[in-house]
Amino acid sequence: MSFPATPLNRLAPPGQSSPIHALAFSSGSGQYLLTGSSDRKIRLYNPSTSRLVQTYSAHGYEVLDLAVSADNARFVSVGGDKTVFVWDVATAQTTRRFTGHSARVETCCFGGEGGEGSGESVVVTGGLDGTVRVWDLRAKGREIVVLGEARDAVTQVRVVKGEIWAGSVDGRVRVYDLAAGKVEVDCLGASVTSLTPTQDGESYLVGTLESKLRLMDRRGGKCLQTFEDQGFKGETYRVRSCLAMADAVAVCGSEDGRVVVWDVLTGEARERVWHKEGGGEEVAGAGSKKDVVSAVAWNQLRRQWASASGDGTVVVWGEQG
Repeated sequence: MSFPATPLNRLAPPGQSSPIHALAFSSGSGQYLLTGSSDRKIRLYNPSTSRLVQTYSAHGYEVLDLAVSADNARFVSVGGDKTVFVWDVATAQTTRRFTGHSARVETCCFGGEGGEGSGESVVVTGGLDGTVRVWDLRAKGREIVVLGEARDAVTQVRVVKGEIWAGSVDGRVRVYDLAAGKVEVDCLGASVTSLTPTQDGESYLVGTLESKLRLMDRRGGKCLQTFEDQGFKGETYRVRSCLAMADAVAVCGSEDGRVVVWDVLTGEARERVWHKEGGGEEVAGAGSKKDVVSAVAWNQLRRQWASASGDGTVVVWGEQG
């Protein structure tokens, strides 16, 4: 099956070119797209029409990550102000603000009984302070758990089947089973910048600061596949990858302005596209922050995906015609 690699729309707020750090489709049909930027704003777009629907303002520093609830009624955002914001989508107001991290908060997701997307009674966050924190979303919201095993910044957290997954700059991926009181650790050797468990939770895609992605076996810690490509660069900046097409392909942006799509089974690159309009080798950037494709997001129902860049734009990709 072909990968949808035709640019459909380009999203950019008028008069703004602030780097985008966070990108998330709304749950389910992916009717909307959220972005979080270094200008402290969160923006809600209709990706089909390129219309800016709503702007959310509360952060005092750059927004670094976003997560949308399964019912699309709320989302959580984190960033440089050390605060966790829980938002009501309809009113554009924050309903909760959690503090406890001693440095910027890098990553967030919903969790709870049944895992991410089910239950959603907690928010899980990870920060530059090396901690993973679990926050209660119920009536008496508070910090429930602090996990401090990481020796450096926690760059991405996920919740799958009640377990907390955390990738860190210390080069390790940790999986916490809080009910059993244990943690499993895989050592990748290089700083982890992105982490995406597969749908069955038996393996995970991990990006590191050595210009490669790996598919790792959850149970045995074995590397099942390595994804590299000539010119693909990920050495300096945090770049978020994702799995797409029911975990059949891995997608990741590069620091030079392109996005590479790999076949998970063969490890071979299937697509190479340029985020920048009219992009190509002759106009490729020199790896400045403006060129970095910082995040990608996939929507299964629409068979569309999006890429976000340091130039402040989002490209929505889909089927040709």
